[in-house]
Amino acid sequence: MEKFNLIINGKKLQVEVEPDMPLLWVLRDILSMKGTKYGCGQALCGACTVLLDDEAIRACTYPVSEVGDQKITTIEGLSKEGNHPIQKAWVEHVVPQCGYCQTGQIMNAAALLKRNPKPSDAEIESAMAGNICRCGTYNRIKEAILTASKSY
Repeated sequence: MEKFNLIINGKKLQVEVEPDMPLLWVLRDILSMKGTKYGCGQALCGACTVLLDDEAIRACTYPVSEVGDQKITTIEGLSKEGNHPIQKAWVEHVVPQCGYCQTGQIMNAAALLKRNPKPSDAEIESAMAGNICRCGTYNRIKEAILTASKSY
């Protein structure tokens, strides 16, 4: 076991875990932050997406030992009041159906808009291709991202 100093949603936290423990399990099991979901465990579905210095990563395969001093943002830290432009657009477009993949979808969209505030349809489709929605709400996801991009 090793100690790791993490910055999660603007707070400095220390955990003592195995260095190869995936960040997802640090968040969910050690810190009880349940917003980030487990989907496939192989970084293929995107349900576990969090931001590491504003870049989307798959927390299910990302070892905590590789975080270093980078800032982690989870769905809980995107907006305290749930009023981030993406969250507001998600509500406006009634994006969620079952909702399971939505935290990963939202976090991936946040990373997209951070690096490209005015993406085209093709850029949205390309950036979001790694996030699977079993319910098939892809058109609503794209519309919500386009709506959110108007706030950037």
